[in-house]
Amino acid sequence: MRISETLAAELVATAHELADAARVATLSHFRSRDLAADTKETTRFDPVTAADRLSEERMREILARRRPDDGILGEEFGIQDGTSGLTWVLDPIDGTRSYMSGTPTWGVLISVRDDQGPLYGIIDQPYIGERFEGGLGRAEVNGPMGKAALGVRSPRPLAQATLFTTFPEVGTPEEGAAFRRVAPKARLVRYGTDCYAYALIAAGQIDLVIEAGLKAYDVQAPIAVIEAAGGI
Repeated sequence: MRISETLAAELVATAHELADAARVATLSHFRSRDLAADTKETTRFDPVTAADRLSEERMREILARRRPDDGILGEEFGIQDGTSGLTWVLDPIDGTRSYMSGTPTWGVLISVRDDQGPLYGIIDQPYIGERFEGGLGRAEVNGPMGKAALGVRSPRPLAQATLFTTFPEVGTPEEGAAFRRVAPKARLVRYGTDCYAYALIAAGQIDLVIEAGLKAYDVQAPIAVIEAAGGI
């Protein structure tokens, strides 16, 4: 899809309004000692909280007002078809386990895509106040230390690389075994940062994330941000 400058500006402005609303919604419950959580699965704890739902509800309200013809794919409320050829992909809290634990490594993921893939994305960490954006001619982070251009690290051997993943148990047994073959060859391996690890790739702080079993709402925004920063 051809994106005009006017449409690009509108999409970026909409995305930032969504991120601003999600910040307010998520921070209204963050570090609440009585925050309850339901689980989406029976075989493992896959939590969802009132904050997840509120964050997505607020973003959908904005899209209904600003972009009613666009589609929506959200983690909590599923698919809403559109007619414009554009779809917003929303993860209202990526890293709900981290959110529940009070650690500032969760985030809000927002992206807009056409039938070829993500055009623009935001990785937002509300508590720290850092926002990473990429696509439609943008690649920058804005936070407590001001604005800075995003750019991935230069290529280097795995023996010099820093590798992140969310869980030590990566995916299926076969995928986990593959991870355990790669991880010892890296210089440094760290765990538990959810979407924030992808932001660190775009910022040039780390080299590699290995994960498995992710959904579209987990990866669309990171793809846009990382590719805008020169990564893969």
